[in-house]
Amino acid sequence: MAGSNLRDALVDEIKDIYNAEKQIVKALPRMAKGATSDELREAFESHLEETENQVSRLERVFELLDEKPRGKHCAGMAGILEEGSDTLQEDAEDSVMDAMLIAGAQRVEHYEITAYGTAIAWAEALGLTEVAGVLGESLAEEKAADEKLSAIAESGVNEAATAGESEDDMEDDDEEATPKSAGKAEPATASARSASAASGAKTRQRGGRR
Repeated sequence: MAGSNLRDALVDEIKDIYNAEKQIVKALPRMAKGATSDELREAFESHLEETENQVSRLERVFELLDEKPRGKHCAGMAGILEEGSDTLQEDAEDSVMDAMLIAGAQRVEHYEITAYGTAIAWAEALGLTEVAGVLGESLAEEKAADEKLSAIAESGVNEAATAGESEDDMEDDDEEATPKSAGKAEPATASARSASAASGAKTRQRGGRR
């Protein structure tokens, strides 16, 4: 039963990662297609090749553990990728879409970094140095992919997204400023006239009683 001892827990974790990587293999082409930055698209396409190699690497780990290559549905990765799929449906400016895709991709990388890190720690604790070494190759690739995504974001994607948003906000402010001012002026003037009329009426009433 999964989790009855640390070795079983390790096998269960490998199955989870194996399924997660296969989900990512299916998702990356869609993410690459949705990217408008050439650099970001190339990064997704490059990582697709890495991910396919990571799947093969995990199959090697199963062999080392004398287990059949079999995945266990990774609900965590499914949720992250579903959010990414929703992002692709957004009606966003090109630079904003790229920024959101990077954010979604980095959530994927952070999940994998944590999963691989845990599996490596358990393998080392069990004395499975070869397993730890194979997993370590994939962990290094995930960390490099995360750093690359950060570099792409900081090299212009975030700035472009911010600039586009600022321009839109300024245009909205210009369009709304005049109508709002005009709309408020008339009620204020009417209120002033009403107050003046009321004041005059009170004065006349007091004068009449005298």
